[in-house]
Amino acid sequence: MATQMFEGRGHAAVYQKYRFSPGKELQETILTYLQEKRANPAELAVDVGCGSGQGTRFLAEHFKKVVGTDISEAQIQEAKDAPSPPNVSYLVCPAEELPFEDASVDLLASFTAAHWFDTEKFMREANRVVKPGGCVAISTYTVDMSVRYGNCSEKLTKVFRESWDLVLKYAHNRIKHVLEDYKEIFEALPFPDKKRITDIFDKIPMTVAGVIGYVESASPYQVFMKNDPKAAKSLLQETEKRMLEVMGASSPETPVEFWVRHVCLLGCK
Repeated sequence: MATQMFEGRGHAAVYQKYRFSPGKELQETILTYLQEKRANPAELAVDVGCGSGQGTRFLAEHFKKVVGTDISEAQIQEAKDAPSPPNVSYLVCPAEELPFEDASVDLLASFTAAHWFDTEKFMREANRVVKPGGCVAISTYTVDMSVRYGNCSEKLTKVFRESWDLVLKYAHNRIKHVLEDYKEIFEALPFPDKKRITDIFDKIPMTVAGVIGYVESASPYQVFMKNDPKAAKSLLQETEKRMLEVMGASSPETPVEFWVRHVCLLGCK
């Protein structure tokens, strides 16, 4: 069974507000692969573990119909509440029990979610629902992140990473898949035609408040909050204060660039 970490309504709301959509480089990597492999028309894409729908809405531009699925009702409600194109719909269901016919899906995608799934059962489902000639795109952003602003990027990243490392102490053991660049998940992908790309770098435009919100949206931070709410809140406040001091800025809405490394697994059945 999938590990459920994003259940609460409050967490889902933070997730919707601060989680960013797939970056330009990651989008290009997936779309280029689909163009190379395209044996099927772009009919149905399914975004598994869709959270509040950031990846689902990206796929909507490229497929006739897109369905986002997630085990969390709160996340699906957030996704439904957000503005979505008319070709997008959402379903509550586990990644290991997808309500789709055999060989009916042109693209099965998952953005920063597959490490929570039961890998063996999910891959069995992927093999069942993907059409012959259909594709799989499973990606995650890694913990390899930096914050860029003027000539103080190195100091700013140091402040961010000190806080991020404290938060990661509360990480679930399934985060090991992310730390290993999805190697195990890649090996389990049942299609012989597959590749793993580990060096996709995206620059995400953000603000200081957005970076702090991203940390707040992370599952280890939510565990930290449950264990020690006072220390967890204090860490966010202190991190924001230190970042602004390094930048010589006063407003949390000051723009920064958030650099993130993605891993992407691509396969064709």
